[in-house]
Amino acid sequence: MTASNAVERDSVPQFGGVPVHTLLRAAAGPLERAVLVRLVERLPVYGTLPGEHLRGDIARQVALGIRNVADVLRTGELPGPADQAAIRESSARRADEGVPLEAVVGAYHLGAEVCAAHVFAEAEPADLDDVLLVQRQMLAYLRLVSCEVASGYVQERQMALSDEQVALQSLLSRLLEGGGPQAAADRAGIRLPPCYLVLSLSIGPHPDELVPGVNHSVAARRKLRRLRNELQRRTTGVPLSVLSGDGGLALIPYETPPAEFGRADREWLCRLVAELGRMCGAEVLAAAAAAAPEGVAEAARLAVEVREVAEAAGRGPGLYLLDDVLLEYQLSRPSPARDGLASLLGPLEARPELLDTLRAFLACSLDRRRAAARLQIHPNTVDYRLRKATDITGLDASRGADVLTLRAALAAHDAVRQSRPRAG
Repeated sequence: MTASNAVERDSVPQFGGVPVHTLLRAAAGPLERAVLVRLVERLPVYGTLPGEHLRGDIARQVALGIRNVADVLRTGELPGPADQAAIRESSARRADEGVPLEAVVGAYHLGAEVCAAHVFAEAEPADLDDVLLVQRQMLAYLRLVSCEVASGYVQERQMALSDEQVALQSLLSRLLEGGGPQAAADRAGIRLPPCYLVLSLSIGPHPDELVPGVNHSVAARRKLRRLRNELQRRTTGVPLSVLSGDGGLALIPYETPPAEFGRADREWLCRLVAELGRMCGAEVLAAAAAAAPEGVAEAARLAVEVREVAEAAGRGPGLYLLDDVLLEYQLSRPSPARDGLASLLGPLEARPELLDTLRAFLACSLDRRRAAARLQIHPNTVDYRLRKATDITGLDASRGADVLTLRAALAAHDAVRQSRPRAG
Protein backbone atom coordinates (compact mmCIF):
# COMPACT_ATOMS: atom_id res chain seq x y z
CA MET A 1 0.00 0.00 0.00
CA THR A 2 1.19 3.55 -0.70
CA ALA A 3 2.02 5.90 2.13
CA SER A 4 -0.48 8.51 0.92
CA ASN A 5 -3.36 6.02 0.70
CA ALA A 6 -2.64 3.86 3.72
CA VAL A 7 -4.73 4.11 6.91
CA GLU A 8 -3.94 2.70 10.33
CA ARG A 9 -4.45 -1.06 10.66
CA ASP A 10 -3.01 -3.97 12.58
CA SER A 11 -5.23 -6.61 10.93
CA VAL A 12 -8.55 -6.89 9.15
CA PRO A 13 -11.10 -5.69 11.76
CA GLN A 14 -13.65 -8.26 12.87
CA PHE A 15 -16.83 -8.08 14.91
CA GLY A 16 -17.97 -11.31 16.49
CA GLY A 17 -15.34 -13.15 14.49
CA VAL A 18 -16.69 -11.89 11.14
CA PRO A 19 -14.62 -9.44 9.04
CA VAL A 20 -16.39 -6.05 9.10
CA HIS A 21 -16.11 -5.63 5.32
CA THR A 22 -17.96 -8.93 4.92
CA LEU A 23 -20.79 -7.61 7.11
CA LEU A 24 -21.05 -4.55 4.89
CA ARG A 25 -20.99 -6.42 1.60
CA ALA A 26 -23.59 -8.93 2.80
CA ALA A 27 -26.00 -6.10 3.62
CA ALA A 28 -25.14 -3.84 0.66
CA GLY A 29 -28.62 -3.88 -0.90
CA PRO A 30 -30.59 -3.06 2.28
CA LEU A 31 -27.96 -0.51 3.31
CA GLU A 32 -28.25 1.25 -0.06
CA ARG A 33 -32.02 1.57 0.36
CA ALA A 34 -31.62 2.72 3.97
CA VAL A 35 -29.15 5.43 2.95
CA LEU A 36 -31.49 6.72 0.23
CA VAL A 37 -34.34 6.96 2.75
CA ARG A 38 -32.08 8.78 5.21
CA LEU A 39 -30.95 11.24 2.51
CA VAL A 40 -34.53 12.25 1.74
CA GLU A 41 -35.39 12.50 5.45
CA ARG A 42 -32.33 14.41 6.64
CA LEU A 43 -31.36 16.35 3.51
CA PRO A 44 -34.65 17.59 1.97
CA VAL A 45 -32.97 18.79 -1.23
CA TYR A 46 -32.56 15.14 -2.25
CA GLY A 47 -36.31 14.69 -1.92
CA THR A 48 -36.83 17.35 -4.60
CA LEU A 49 -34.80 15.39 -7.16
CA PRO A 50 -36.73 13.40 -9.79
CA GLY A 51 -37.43 9.84 -8.63
CA GLU A 52 -35.67 8.38 -11.65
CA HIS A 53 -32.57 10.42 -10.81
CA LEU A 54 -32.68 9.41 -7.16
CA ARG A 55 -33.01 5.73 -8.06
CA GLY A 56 -30.40 6.05 -10.81
CA ASP A 57 -27.28 8.20 -10.43
CA ILE A 58 -27.74 8.91 -6.72
CA ALA A 59 -28.31 5.24 -5.91
CA ARG A 60 -25.22 4.27 -7.92
CA GLN A 61 -23.11 6.75 -5.94
CA VAL A 62 -24.48 5.38 -2.66
CA ALA A 63 -23.59 1.84 -3.75
CA LEU A 64 -20.11 2.98 -4.75
CA GLY A 65 -19.67 4.64 -1.35
CA ILE A 66 -20.62 1.45 0.49
CA ARG A 67 -18.17 -0.57 -1.64
CA ASN A 68 -15.42 2.00 -0.99
CA VAL A 69 -15.96 1.81 2.78
CA ALA A 70 -15.87 -1.98 2.64
CA ASP A 71 -12.64 -1.89 0.62
CA VAL A 72 -11.02 0.50 3.10
CA LEU A 73 -11.88 -1.88 5.94
CA ARG A 74 -10.65 -4.88 3.92
CA THR A 75 -7.36 -3.48 2.57
CA GLY A 76 -6.48 -0.61 4.87
CA GLU A 77 -6.10 1.65 1.82
CA LEU A 78 -8.10 4.74 0.98
CA PRO A 79 -9.81 5.00 -2.44
CA GLY A 80 -7.28 5.35 -5.27
CA PRO A 81 -7.13 7.88 -8.12
CA ALA A 82 -9.93 6.29 -10.16
CA ASP A 83 -12.38 6.26 -7.25
CA GLN A 84 -11.34 9.76 -6.21
CA ALA A 85 -12.03 10.97 -9.75
CA ALA A 86 -15.48 9.33 -9.62
CA ILE A 87 -16.25 11.17 -6.38
CA ARG A 88 -15.19 14.51 -7.91
CA GLU A 89 -17.25 13.89 -11.05
CA SER A 90 -20.32 13.00 -9.01
CA SER A 91 -19.87 16.13 -6.90
CA ALA A 92 -19.56 18.23 -10.07
CA ARG A 93 -22.88 16.83 -11.30
CA ARG A 94 -24.55 17.77 -8.03
CA ALA A 95 -23.11 21.28 -8.35
CA ASP A 96 -24.54 21.55 -11.86
CA GLU A 97 -27.92 20.38 -10.54
CA GLY A 98 -27.89 23.07 -7.84
CA VAL A 99 -27.56 20.72 -4.86
CA PRO A 100 -25.83 22.73 -2.07
CA LEU A 101 -22.28 21.72 -1.22
CA GLU A 102 -23.16 21.06 2.43
CA ALA A 103 -25.83 18.58 1.28
CA VAL A 104 -23.36 16.75 -0.97
CA VAL A 105 -20.80 16.40 1.82
CA GLY A 106 -23.58 15.54 4.27
CA ALA A 107 -24.75 12.69 2.02
CA TYR A 108 -21.40 10.90 2.36
CA HIS A 109 -21.44 11.38 6.13
CA LEU A 110 -24.99 10.06 6.39
CA GLY A 111 -23.98 7.03 4.30
CA ALA A 112 -21.04 6.35 6.62
CA GLU A 113 -23.32 6.79 9.62
CA VAL A 114 -25.78 4.17 8.33
CA CYS A 115 -22.94 1.75 7.55
CA ALA A 116 -21.35 2.27 10.96
CA ALA A 117 -24.64 1.73 12.78
CA HIS A 118 -25.15 -1.56 10.94
CA VAL A 119 -21.72 -3.04 11.64
CA PHE A 120 -21.31 -1.71 15.19
CA ALA A 121 -24.54 -3.49 16.11
CA GLU A 122 -22.59 -6.74 15.56
CA ALA A 123 -19.66 -5.75 17.80
CA GLU A 124 -19.05 -7.61 21.07
CA PRO A 125 -17.24 -6.38 24.20
CA ALA A 126 -14.08 -8.22 23.15
CA ASP A 127 -14.05 -6.29 19.84
CA LEU A 128 -13.17 -2.89 21.40
CA ASP A 129 -9.80 -2.62 19.65
CA ASP A 130 -11.38 -3.40 16.30
CA VAL A 131 -14.21 -0.89 16.97
CA LEU A 132 -11.61 1.85 17.51
CA LEU A 133 -9.73 0.76 14.37
CA VAL A 134 -12.92 0.90 12.27
CA GLN A 135 -13.67 4.36 13.62
CA ARG A 136 -10.21 5.64 12.69
CA GLN A 137 -10.38 4.12 9.20
CA MET A 138 -13.83 5.53 8.51
CA LEU A 139 -12.76 9.00 9.70
CA ALA A 140 -9.76 8.85 7.36
CA TYR A 141 -12.11 7.84 4.53
CA LEU A 142 -14.47 10.76 5.29
CA ARG A 143 -11.59 13.25 5.37
CA LEU A 144 -10.52 12.14 1.90
CA VAL A 145 -14.07 12.12 0.55
CA SER A 146 -14.84 15.59 1.92
CA CYS A 147 -11.78 17.04 0.18
CA GLU A 148 -12.59 15.34 -3.13
CA VAL A 149 -16.25 16.43 -2.97
CA ALA A 150 -15.25 20.04 -2.29
CA SER A 151 -12.67 19.97 -5.09
CA GLY A 152 -15.10 18.67 -7.71
CA TYR A 153 -17.91 20.96 -6.59
CA VAL A 154 -15.85 24.15 -6.49
CA GLN A 155 -14.22 23.46 -9.86
CA GLU A 156 -17.64 22.99 -11.49
CA ARG A 157 -19.05 26.14 -9.87
CA GLN A 158 -16.03 28.16 -10.95
CA MET A 159 -16.52 27.06 -14.53
CA ALA A 160 -20.25 27.78 -14.37
CA LEU A 161 -19.71 31.18 -12.77
CA SER A 162 -17.15 32.02 -15.42
CA ASP A 163 -19.70 31.23 -18.13
CA GLU A 164 -22.37 33.21 -16.28
CA GLN A 165 -20.07 36.20 -15.87
CA VAL A 166 -19.22 36.18 -19.57
CA ALA A 167 -22.92 36.14 -20.44
CA LEU A 168 -23.69 38.93 -17.95
CA GLN A 169 -20.84 41.08 -19.22
CA SER A 170 -22.06 40.51 -22.77
CA LEU A 171 -25.52 41.71 -21.75
CA LEU A 172 -24.07 44.75 -19.98
CA SER A 173 -21.99 45.64 -23.04
CA ARG A 174 -25.02 45.29 -25.30
CA LEU A 175 -27.12 47.53 -23.07
CA LEU A 176 -24.41 50.20 -22.96
CA GLU A 177 -23.86 50.05 -26.71
CA GLY A 178 -27.55 50.54 -27.50
CA GLY A 179 -29.76 48.48 -29.73
CA GLY A 180 -31.81 45.39 -28.94
CA PRO A 181 -30.51 43.51 -25.88
CA GLN A 182 -33.03 40.64 -25.92
CA ALA A 183 -30.72 38.05 -27.50
CA ALA A 184 -27.95 38.80 -24.99
CA ALA A 185 -30.48 38.60 -22.14
CA ASP A 186 -31.68 35.21 -23.39
CA ARG A 187 -28.09 33.90 -23.44
CA ALA A 188 -27.62 35.14 -19.87
CA GLY A 189 -30.93 33.60 -18.79
CA ILE A 190 -32.23 36.97 -17.59
CA ARG A 191 -35.68 38.50 -17.98
CA LEU A 192 -35.29 42.10 -19.09
CA PRO A 193 -37.10 44.40 -16.62
CA PRO A 194 -39.40 47.26 -17.67
CA CYS A 195 -36.73 49.70 -16.48
CA TYR A 196 -33.11 49.99 -15.50
CA LEU A 197 -31.97 52.60 -13.00
CA VAL A 198 -28.58 53.61 -14.39
CA LEU A 199 -26.21 54.85 -11.69
CA SER A 200 -22.95 56.64 -12.38
CA LEU A 201 -21.00 56.24 -9.14
CA SER A 202 -18.10 58.14 -7.66
CA ILE A 203 -16.70 56.17 -4.72
CA GLY A 204 -14.37 57.78 -2.22
CA PRO A 205 -11.53 55.93 -0.48
CA HIS A 206 -12.17 53.63 2.44
CA PRO A 207 -10.18 54.73 5.53
CA ASP A 208 -8.00 51.62 5.13
CA GLU A 209 -6.92 52.88 1.69
CA LEU A 210 -5.34 55.91 3.36
CA VAL A 211 -3.35 54.06 6.03
CA PRO A 212 0.38 53.78 5.28
CA GLY A 213 1.60 50.21 5.10
CA VAL A 214 -1.84 48.76 4.31
CA ASN A 215 -2.29 46.97 0.97
CA HIS A 216 -4.52 49.58 -0.66
CA SER A 217 -5.60 47.33 -3.54
CA VAL A 218 -6.90 44.74 -1.06
CA ALA A 219 -8.75 47.46 0.86
CA ALA A 220 -10.30 48.72 -2.39
CA ARG A 221 -11.40 45.22 -3.42
CA ARG A 222 -13.01 44.62 -0.03
CA LYS A 223 -14.83 47.96 -0.36
CA LEU A 224 -16.17 47.01 -3.80
CA ARG A 225 -17.17 43.53 -2.66
CA ARG A 226 -19.26 44.98 0.18
CA LEU A 227 -20.84 47.48 -2.21
CA ARG A 228 -21.73 44.80 -4.76
CA ASN A 229 -23.12 42.51 -2.06
CA GLU A 230 -25.33 45.27 -0.69
CA LEU A 231 -26.46 46.19 -4.20
CA GLN A 232 -27.47 42.57 -4.80
CA ARG A 233 -29.13 42.24 -1.40
CA ARG A 234 -31.29 45.33 -1.73
CA THR A 235 -32.43 44.92 -5.33
CA THR A 236 -34.66 42.42 -7.11
CA GLY A 237 -33.23 40.66 -10.12
CA VAL A 238 -29.64 40.74 -11.32
CA PRO A 239 -27.85 44.11 -11.07
CA LEU A 240 -25.12 44.66 -13.65
CA SER A 241 -22.03 46.73 -12.96
CA VAL A 242 -18.63 47.76 -14.17
CA LEU A 243 -16.79 49.21 -11.19
CA SER A 244 -13.29 50.10 -10.08
CA GLY A 245 -12.04 51.42 -6.77
CA ASP A 246 -13.15 54.99 -7.50
CA GLY A 247 -16.48 54.33 -9.22
CA GLY A 248 -18.17 53.26 -12.41
CA LEU A 249 -21.62 52.26 -13.63
CA ALA A 250 -24.33 50.10 -12.09
CA LEU A 251 -27.58 49.04 -13.74
CA ILE A 252 -30.39 48.19 -11.31
CA PRO A 253 -33.38 46.25 -12.68
CA TYR A 254 -36.59 48.04 -11.69
CA GLU A 255 -40.25 47.18 -12.17
CA THR A 256 -41.57 50.74 -12.39
CA PRO A 257 -41.58 51.97 -16.03
CA PRO A 258 -39.33 55.00 -16.62
CA ALA A 259 -42.28 57.31 -17.39
CA GLU A 260 -43.77 56.54 -13.95
CA PHE A 261 -40.58 57.15 -11.94
CA GLY A 262 -41.71 59.44 -9.13
CA ARG A 263 -41.01 60.74 -5.67
CA ALA A 264 -41.34 57.38 -3.90
CA ASP A 265 -38.90 55.81 -6.37
CA ARG A 266 -36.45 58.65 -5.84
CA GLU A 267 -36.67 58.28 -2.06
CA TRP A 268 -35.96 54.55 -2.34
CA LEU A 269 -32.97 55.24 -4.56
CA CYS A 270 -31.69 57.90 -2.14
CA ARG A 271 -31.82 55.38 0.70
CA LEU A 272 -30.07 52.79 -1.45
CA VAL A 273 -27.18 55.15 -2.29
CA ALA A 274 -26.83 56.12 1.38
CA GLU A 275 -26.80 52.46 2.40
CA LEU A 276 -24.22 51.58 -0.25
CA GLY A 277 -21.94 54.24 1.19
CA ARG A 278 -22.49 53.05 4.73
CA MET A 279 -21.87 49.40 3.93
CA CYS A 280 -18.71 49.96 1.88
CA GLY A 281 -17.36 52.51 4.38
CA ALA A 282 -16.77 55.26 1.83
CA GLU A 283 -18.51 58.35 0.49
CA VAL A 284 -20.66 57.60 -2.54
CA LEU A 285 -21.90 60.26 -4.96
CA ALA A 286 -24.34 58.86 -7.52
CA ALA A 287 -26.16 60.32 -10.48
CA ALA A 288 -29.09 58.36 -11.84
CA ALA A 289 -31.30 58.15 -14.91
CA ALA A 290 -34.18 55.73 -15.56
CA ALA A 291 -34.61 54.06 -18.93
CA ALA A 292 -36.13 51.08 -20.68
CA PRO A 293 -33.52 48.46 -21.66
CA GLU A 294 -33.32 49.87 -25.20
CA GLY A 295 -32.53 53.33 -23.77
CA VAL A 296 -29.81 52.36 -21.30
CA ALA A 297 -26.97 53.68 -23.48
CA GLU A 298 -28.39 57.22 -23.57
CA ALA A 299 -29.31 57.06 -19.87
CA ALA A 300 -25.74 56.04 -19.02
CA ARG A 301 -24.33 59.03 -20.92
CA LEU A 302 -26.74 61.35 -19.13
CA ALA A 303 -25.95 59.85 -15.69
CA VAL A 304 -22.21 60.30 -16.26
CA GLU A 305 -22.71 63.93 -17.31
CA VAL A 306 -24.94 64.67 -14.30
CA ARG A 307 -22.38 63.12 -11.95
CA GLU A 308 -19.56 65.15 -13.47
CA VAL A 309 -21.60 68.34 -13.14
CA ALA A 310 -22.50 67.55 -9.52
CA GLU A 311 -18.88 66.84 -8.64
CA ALA A 312 -17.64 69.98 -10.39
CA ALA A 313 -20.24 72.01 -8.47
CA GLY A 314 -18.86 70.69 -5.19
CA ARG A 315 -21.94 68.68 -4.28
CA GLY A 316 -21.50 66.21 -1.43
CA PRO A 317 -22.23 62.48 -1.27
CA GLY A 318 -25.73 61.35 -2.15
CA LEU A 319 -28.04 60.94 -5.11
CA TYR A 320 -28.47 63.47 -7.92
CA LEU A 321 -30.91 63.49 -10.79
CA LEU A 322 -30.89 65.89 -13.71
CA ASP A 323 -33.53 68.00 -11.94
CA ASP A 324 -31.06 68.67 -9.12
CA VAL A 325 -28.47 70.29 -11.40
CA LEU A 326 -30.53 71.78 -14.21
CA LEU A 327 -28.75 75.13 -14.17
CA GLU A 328 -25.29 73.66 -13.84
CA TYR A 329 -26.02 71.02 -16.49
CA GLN A 330 -27.31 73.55 -19.00
CA LEU A 331 -24.35 75.82 -18.42
CA SER A 332 -21.98 72.89 -18.93
CA ARG A 333 -23.06 72.80 -22.60
CA PRO A 334 -20.76 74.83 -24.88
CA SER A 335 -22.15 78.23 -25.86
CA PRO A 336 -21.08 81.91 -26.02
CA ALA A 337 -23.20 82.57 -22.92
CA ARG A 338 -21.32 79.92 -20.97
CA ASP A 339 -17.97 81.37 -21.89
CA GLY A 340 -19.16 84.84 -20.98
CA LEU A 341 -20.37 83.73 -17.56
CA ALA A 342 -17.14 81.82 -16.91
CA SER A 343 -15.12 84.91 -17.72
CA LEU A 344 -16.77 86.77 -14.83
CA LEU A 345 -14.72 84.65 -12.45
CA GLY A 346 -11.58 84.69 -14.60
CA PRO A 347 -9.90 87.24 -12.32
CA LEU A 348 -10.11 84.74 -9.45
CA GLU A 349 -8.12 82.02 -11.29
CA ALA A 350 -4.98 83.14 -9.50
CA ARG A 351 -6.75 83.08 -6.12
CA PRO A 352 -8.17 79.53 -5.76
CA GLU A 353 -8.89 80.08 -2.06
CA LEU A 354 -11.35 82.84 -3.01
CA LEU A 355 -13.10 80.56 -5.50
CA ASP A 356 -13.31 77.75 -2.92
CA THR A 357 -14.76 80.14 -0.32
CA LEU A 358 -17.30 81.52 -2.76
CA ARG A 359 -18.35 78.00 -3.75
CA ALA A 360 -18.71 76.87 -0.12
CA PHE A 361 -20.68 80.01 0.85
CA LEU A 362 -23.20 79.45 -1.94
CA ALA A 363 -23.40 75.68 -1.26
CA CYS A 364 -24.15 76.44 2.43
CA SER A 365 -27.11 78.68 1.57
CA LEU A 366 -25.16 81.89 2.33
CA ASP A 367 -24.41 80.72 5.89
CA ARG A 368 -20.91 81.96 6.73
CA ARG A 369 -20.53 79.72 9.81
CA ARG A 370 -21.44 76.55 7.91
CA ALA A 371 -19.10 77.60 5.11
CA ALA A 372 -16.33 78.18 7.63
CA ALA A 373 -16.89 74.73 9.16
CA ARG A 374 -16.78 73.12 5.72
CA LEU A 375 -13.55 74.92 4.86
CA GLN A 376 -12.14 74.49 8.39
CA ILE A 377 -11.36 78.19 8.71
CA HIS A 378 -12.62 81.01 10.96
CA PRO A 379 -15.90 82.75 9.96
CA ASN A 380 -14.01 86.06 9.87
CA THR A 381 -11.74 84.55 7.21
CA VAL A 382 -14.84 83.72 5.15
CA ASP A 383 -15.97 87.36 5.41
CA TYR A 384 -12.54 88.62 4.39
CA ARG A 385 -12.30 86.34 1.37
CA LEU A 386 -15.82 87.18 0.20
CA ARG A 387 -14.99 90.89 0.36
CA LYS A 388 -11.84 90.30 -1.67
CA ALA A 389 -13.83 88.33 -4.27
CA THR A 390 -16.31 91.21 -4.49
CA ASP A 391 -13.51 93.74 -4.91
CA ILE A 392 -11.99 91.70 -7.75
CA THR A 393 -15.17 90.68 -9.62
CA GLY A 394 -17.67 93.34 -8.69
CA LEU A 395 -20.16 90.62 -7.71
CA ASP A 396 -21.35 90.43 -4.09
CA ALA A 397 -22.37 86.97 -2.84
CA SER A 398 -24.41 88.55 -0.04
CA ARG A 399 -26.52 90.58 -2.44
CA GLY A 400 -29.58 88.75 -3.75
CA ALA A 401 -29.32 90.19 -7.23
CA ASP A 402 -25.79 88.81 -7.65
CA VAL A 403 -26.34 85.33 -6.14
CA LEU A 404 -27.95 83.80 -9.26
CA THR A 405 -25.26 85.32 -11.48
CA LEU A 406 -22.52 83.93 -9.24
CA ARG A 407 -24.09 80.45 -9.20
CA ALA A 408 -24.31 80.47 -12.98
CA ALA A 409 -20.79 81.86 -13.30
CA LEU A 410 -19.40 79.10 -11.04
CA ALA A 411 -21.19 76.38 -13.05
CA ALA A 412 -19.88 77.84 -16.30
CA HIS A 413 -16.37 78.24 -14.85
CA ASP A 414 -16.30 74.58 -13.73
CA ALA A 415 -17.56 73.38 -17.12
CA VAL A 416 -14.96 75.39 -19.02
CA ARG A 417 -12.21 74.19 -16.70
CA GLN A 418 -13.23 70.55 -17.23
CA SER A 419 -13.28 70.99 -21.00
CA ARG A 420 -9.70 72.26 -21.13
CA PRO A 421 -7.09 69.77 -22.36
CA ARG A 422 -5.17 68.20 -19.50
CA ALA A 423 -1.49 68.99 -19.29
CA GLY A 424 0.79 66.12 -20.31
